[in-house]
Amino acid sequence: MNVAYLLKRAGLSLAGHTAVAIGVDCRATYGQLLHRVGVMAGGLRQGLRLKPGDRAALIMKNCPQYVELLFACWHAGVIAVPINAKLHGRECAFILEHSGARICFVTRDLMESVLPLQGSLPALEQVICVDEDDYRDLGEGDPAAMVTTAPDDVAWLFYTSGTTGRPKGAMLTHRNLMNMTASYLADVDRIAPGDSILHAAPMSHGSGLYILPHVAKGAVQVIPPSGGFDIPEVLDLIAAWPGLSMFAAPTMVKRLAEHPATAGADLRNLKTIVYGGGPMYLADLEKAHDVFGHRLAQIYGQGESPMTITALDKTSHAETGHPRYRERLASVGTPQLSVEVRIGDADGTTLQPDRPGEVLVRGDAVMRGYWKDPDATAAALRDGWLWTGDMGSMDQDGFLTLRDRSKDLIVSGGSNIYPREVEEVLLQHAAIAEVSVIGRPDAEWGEVVVAFVTPAPGVRPDPAVLDAHCLEHIARFKRPREYHFLASLPKNNYGKVLKTALRKRLMTGKEDQRG
Repeated sequence: MNVAYLLKRAGLSLAGHTAVAIGVDCRATYGQLLHRVGVMAGGLRQGLRLKPGDRAALIMKNCPQYVELLFACWHAGVIAVPINAKLHGRECAFILEHSGARICFVTRDLMESVLPLQGSLPALEQVICVDEDDYRDLGEGDPAAMVTTAPDDVAWLFYTSGTTGRPKGAMLTHRNLMNMTASYLADVDRIAPGDSILHAAPMSHGSGLYILPHVAKGAVQVIPPSGGFDIPEVLDLIAAWPGLSMFAAPTMVKRLAEHPATAGADLRNLKTIVYGGGPMYLADLEKAHDVFGHRLAQIYGQGESPMTITALDKTSHAETGHPRYRERLASVGTPQLSVEVRIGDADGTTLQPDRPGEVLVRGDAVMRGYWKDPDATAAALRDGWLWTGDMGSMDQDGFLTLRDRSKDLIVSGGSNIYPREVEEVLLQHAAIAEVSVIGRPDAEWGEVVVAFVTPAPGVRPDPAVLDAHCLEHIARFKRPREYHFLASLPKNNYGKVLKTALRKRLMTGKEDQRG
């Protein structure tokens, strides 16, 4: 079982179909991509002397070479280590050293910052720019035979975002990625030859993982010329490519829906926007439905169970007549095909429907463990179950609703308060553009609720009005005791709000506009 077989299958049966494009220009057909990947796999094995199980890092903005390098690594039995190109140099250095990558591929814009690491990291033998001759030389020669891999051999080292400490490398095996691919086709969306996926989100993470199901079905991998999320460019490419899907973080969906150019754009080719990677608030989702119609599907997953825990497909988004429609929209859907999901208490005992606890997952999509970290592996994988660290509840129909990360739970006066519930209520108020809720230590109550708010443009929210709004919708003890107004909320490179940075603001007493 080698995930590179997905390309071999498509390359033989759909040889003349476009496989990779940059903008509107075809870069390779499936037949050409299959041939090039075989040749490059030979270059990795012979020219760079990589052996099965060695690691090759990719620190690259989105580009056509990303697709061929991933499959060339797998074809050669090499473990791919995609690294977000927006990370700080020290973060990249840590991942390169921790993974023991022997080779690192970079785009030209990152060569200057990564090349000095070649002499400072003992395992790193060479940094290769994919825009220069050393890389082109790998594409010369005869195709190599595909390496036979075992199902539990590692294919992708997926490094977590590291918002609460050093990132950990989730070992994703060929079995994991095959099951993720099958789950996408069964639970998220259907793909036909000639459809397309637009990679506007980083290919080092979610968008890159979705290369696999789209290769499996012969779809076009469309790379924006900018290599990122540029809204006018995205709209032009939606108009150009039929059957187009894209993976987007909720913040990207929100920005795309609210952009003035979207209102007059040609969206007829837009098939699906798959969103995930952070909370999609109900108010933002309903606005997105107004703009895009019922073309949205949600996935909930982690690096440890890649894109594969639950899904809320387009049918569920469109089922407006269901008596619990809005509750289902606020959920993350039902378990995907390749995993079993349940809610457990602190001891792992399964809880009854609607009782909150920790989300536990097991199945063939769940990682093998963390690279070089047996203690973290033992803490995360217990009795065959992945302890996600996410708090949630599952209703009688099997729909999972996330509450928060377990570390974000606020306990005030002995009562549990889930920040997301408070955030959902505050976002219903027109004066608020974004909000994040955390707990502040309190001598009397243990913790009290604090809200960090980004006001809507041209608005200065009145804390008293916001307090009254909360009291209309949630219990008094859940309302924020303080409001801090910020021009923007601190976020990581994936658009997730950094609650650690907000807690630091409270601890250091950094001045802002306090309600």
